[in-house]
Amino acid sequence: MELIPGLPEDLARECLSRVPYQQFPAVGAVCKDWKAEIDSPGFLSQRKSAGQCQALVVLVQARPNPIGKYCSPGLKNMHPPIFLPTVFEPLSGRWADLPSPPGCCDGLPRFCRLAAVGTDLVVVGGLDPVTWDVTNSVYVYSFLSSEWRRGADMPGGDRFLFGCASDDDRLVFVAGGHDKQKNSLRSAMAYDVHMDRWVQMPDMARERDECRGTFRGGKFLVISGYGTEAQGKYDRSVEAFDTAKWSWDPVEENVLEADTTPRACVDGEGDDALYTCRNRSRDIAALRGSTWTPVAELPSDVASQSHVMRWRRKLLVFGYGSGCKPDGVSVLDLCSNNKWTKVEIPEEFRGTVDEGWVLEI
Repeated sequence: MELIPGLPEDLARECLSRVPYQQFPAVGAVCKDWKAEIDSPGFLSQRKSAGQCQALVVLVQARPNPIGKYCSPGLKNMHPPIFLPTVFEPLSGRWADLPSPPGCCDGLPRFCRLAAVGTDLVVVGGLDPVTWDVTNSVYVYSFLSSEWRRGADMPGGDRFLFGCASDDDRLVFVAGGHDKQKNSLRSAMAYDVHMDRWVQMPDMARERDECRGTFRGGKFLVISGYGTEAQGKYDRSVEAFDTAKWSWDPVEENVLEADTTPRACVDGEGDDALYTCRNRSRDIAALRGSTWTPVAELPSDVASQSHVMRWRRKLLVFGYGSGCKPDGVSVLDLCSNNKWTKVEIPEEFRGTVDEGWVLEI
């Protein structure tokens, strides 16, 4: 059977590759052949090669909790903020809500970690929004079906404030954090999204609580963090896990500047740099080799940054104005004379950014 009657198969596939991601569930419901096409591994590759991928910035934001929103009776009269998934499309400027996972009517776990594999968004760990207990839950959202599924729980006991990143192919990596007794961890593991199973990794050389995870050039980088005895005194080193060798490289010492917060660090796409947002000197700096070099001053209306992300060859800085309220997204174009562009946030989406991830669909 032809995908689209009267059209050659390659042209029909190109037509399907141009469908906006919001319409994927509708396309898959038309017929079995169309569903098989958008579910196939080659569909995303077709969209990328045709230049039809849509960039999505997925955020976990603190949002006002309307009266009666909480389903937990003990919290109905307290009305603390609820942490919800949000999608921002940087090219169109469109903002939209994602549905919460089934059973998560109190919002996503606080301080959960996000990563993406292909067209799947993975939510790992965090604090239960009702009990504030550490949870090792895993939720996977498919942008093809607009549905959530429950993944295999993260093994190995309680783990909180760990580093997390994905290879965009099939694995989500987790390293460090701390356990229930506040002991910083050296252990690491990887979640195979396709197989829905966890794979143990060798331990890191050092304990790394509140570290930052990123993925670059076939390696999972774990940035900074601190040991049990240090308690908040961030290490300036970086460890890299080589996925081909399935082993850790030697620790790179003194990579970060003093007083650098790892959550302000992000890797550059298409170059060898590591970028960070420095509140003290109010600039963006890039690490190439062993030297940090200022790239651009922060916009004058950004009092401080809350979250830094990388999208293609741009940096997205979610900042606060003088009123300590998220007032916009400042986008730094690294390919256009480091020019800043301000993106206003609609009032209903002006919540503190707790976590974020960028994916291309």
